[in-house]
Amino acid sequence: GVTISGQTTWKNPGGYLPGMMSFNLPFFGIMSLAYLALGALWMLAYINNWRSVMQLQNCITVVVALGMIEMSTWYFDYVNFNSTGFRPYGTTLFAVIISSARKTVSRSLVLVVSMGYGVVRPTLGGLTKKVLSLSAAYFVATTTLDVMTNVGTIDDLTSSARIFLVLPVAVLDAVFILWIFTALSKTLAQLQARRQTAKLDLYRRFTNTLAISVVISVAWIGYEMWFKVSDAFNEKWESDWVTAAFWHVLSLGINTAICILWRPTDAATQFAYSELDALDDWDEEGAPLGGVAMGHIGGGGGGGGRG
Repeated sequence: GVTISGQTTWKNPGGYLPGMMSFNLPFFGIMSLAYLALGALWMLAYINNWRSVMQLQNCITVVVALGMIEMSTWYFDYVNFNSTGFRPYGTTLFAVIISSARKTVSRSLVLVVSMGYGVVRPTLGGLTKKVLSLSAAYFVATTTLDVMTNVGTIDDLTSSARIFLVLPVAVLDAVFILWIFTALSKTLAQLQARRQTAKLDLYRRFTNTLAISVVISVAWIGYEMWFKVSDAFNEKWESDWVTAAFWHVLSLGINTAICILWRPTDAATQFAYSELDALDDWDEEGAPLGGVAMGHIGGGGGGGGRG
């Protein structure tokens, strides 16, 4: 017999991208432009009001920058794949790491905002280690999932492997959501008790935004489950890209809402934490209470919040 070894090369009319991935190219191109526009508007407001910028707004800047880098890296990854037929491990791995970092920092940002960081409290105090531990665990879990899904492969993982990798991410997401809304409830109660109406209105709008996003997320998860169950033979492959693209769009929407609510303005300082807030009890484990707080104000040499 004759033994032949080699490889076959398949090319679609639009390039080398597999059919299921071809829609990702224009999608990430549009998302790159969207993040670029958001970043430009945010930096314009940041520069114009740099004297009154809060630490929290610096964190938002990092999230927006990571989003811009992530979307542009994915776009050029798909452009290269489509034009050459090869997907360099280095580029894809970099895109995966940036994506995981953006998702982790975004969730951490929402959590610390919900805790009132920079608005109700100057620091996270004893909660810092817990937030960092949860964030580190999430980064490892989501990076592992994304590496196995994207790096060196173009086909879906088997169902059992996907469940094994998705489960830790889903559990950690649930922990984030539960902690976020628990922290929001406490922050809203503190602001209402202090009758700080401007901050209370800001946090109510923020809570409504998150609540709407959670409802939409649950509805979409239900749709994804129906989509997978009803398409056992992958006949709807042309629409498969939408299930993953939705989460990028939702993340952009939440980041945009945060940028609007906490945009740098001359009046933004009214939302910042002030030492007068230390007169009230504002944390059960992260900061001093009552009389200690009074001493914090009275002591001229004592340090304030983190710089």
